Amino acid sequence: MYVHIGDDILVRAIDIIFILDKQTIVSSEITKGFLENHQSASINAENNAYKSIVVTKDTIYFSPIASNTLKKRSYKLMV
Repeated sequence: MYVHIGDDILVRAIDIIFILDKQTIVSSEITKGFLENHQSASINAENNAYKSIVVTKDTIYFSPIASNTLKKRSYKLMV
Protein backbone atom coordinates (compact mmCIF):
# COMPACT_ATOMS: atom_id res chain seq x y z
CA MET A 1 0.00 0.00 0.00
CA TYR A 2 1.02 3.60 -0.52
CA VAL A 3 0.96 6.66 1.75
CA HIS A 4 0.29 10.10 0.27
CA ILE A 5 2.84 12.44 1.87
CA GLY A 6 1.84 15.61 0.04
CA ASP A 7 2.82 17.39 -3.15
CA ASP A 8 1.49 14.48 -5.27
CA ILE A 9 4.06 12.08 -3.81
CA LEU A 10 3.17 8.50 -2.87
CA VAL A 11 5.52 6.33 -0.83
CA ARG A 12 5.20 2.61 -0.21
CA ALA A 13 4.22 2.12 3.45
CA ILE A 14 6.64 -0.77 3.83
CA ASP A 15 9.57 1.44 2.73
CA ILE A 16 9.04 4.07 5.46
CA ILE A 17 11.71 3.80 8.13
CA PHE A 18 10.65 6.74 10.28
CA ILE A 19 8.73 10.02 10.31
CA LEU A 20 9.98 13.09 12.17
CA ASP A 21 8.18 16.33 12.96
CA LYS A 22 9.74 19.70 12.19
CA GLN A 23 10.29 20.56 15.87
CA THR A 24 12.49 17.49 16.34
CA ILE A 25 14.52 18.39 13.29
CA VAL A 26 15.08 21.99 14.35
CA SER A 27 16.06 21.11 17.94
CA SER A 28 18.48 18.23 17.27
CA GLU A 29 22.05 18.71 16.03
CA ILE A 30 22.28 14.99 15.25
CA THR A 31 19.24 15.14 12.98
CA LYS A 32 20.56 18.25 11.25
CA GLY A 33 23.86 16.45 10.60
CA PHE A 34 22.02 13.40 9.24
CA LEU A 35 20.05 15.57 6.81
CA GLU A 36 23.17 17.43 5.68
CA ASN A 37 25.00 14.15 5.02
CA HIS A 38 22.09 12.79 2.98
CA GLN A 39 21.20 15.99 1.14
CA SER A 40 21.65 14.37 -2.27
CA ALA A 41 18.91 11.85 -1.45
CA SER A 42 16.44 14.52 -0.32
CA ILE A 43 13.30 15.67 -2.08
CA ASN A 44 11.83 18.99 -0.93
CA ALA A 45 8.10 19.46 -1.18
CA GLU A 46 6.39 22.76 -1.90
CA ASN A 47 9.30 25.20 -1.76
CA ASN A 48 10.75 24.05 1.58
CA ALA A 49 7.45 24.61 3.44
CA TYR A 50 7.52 21.36 5.38
CA LYS A 51 6.02 20.09 8.63
CA SER A 52 7.66 16.67 8.75
CA ILE A 53 10.29 14.45 7.19
CA VAL A 54 9.68 10.94 5.88
CA VAL A 55 12.78 8.76 5.65
CA THR A 56 12.63 5.71 3.39
CA LYS A 57 15.23 3.18 2.32
CA ASP A 58 16.48 5.36 -0.53
CA THR A 59 15.09 8.88 -0.11
CA ILE A 60 14.32 11.60 2.43
CA TYR A 61 11.08 13.48 1.74
CA PHE A 62 10.20 16.87 3.21
CA SER A 63 6.42 16.75 3.62
CA PRO A 64 3.94 19.62 4.10
CA ILE A 65 1.71 17.23 6.08
CA ALA A 66 2.00 16.94 9.88
CA SER A 67 3.81 13.90 11.27
CA ASN A 68 0.76 12.74 13.27
CA THR A 69 -1.35 12.69 10.12
CA LEU A 70 1.28 10.72 8.24
CA LYS A 71 1.55 8.28 11.13
CA LYS A 72 -2.20 7.69 11.09
CA ARG A 73 -2.19 7.18 7.33
CA SER A 74 0.64 4.66 7.43
CA TYR A 75 -0.72 2.85 10.50
CA LYS A 76 -4.09 2.25 8.81
CA LEU A 77 -2.30 0.56 5.94
CA MET A 78 -0.13 -1.64 8.15
CA VAL A 79 -2.94 -3.09 10.27
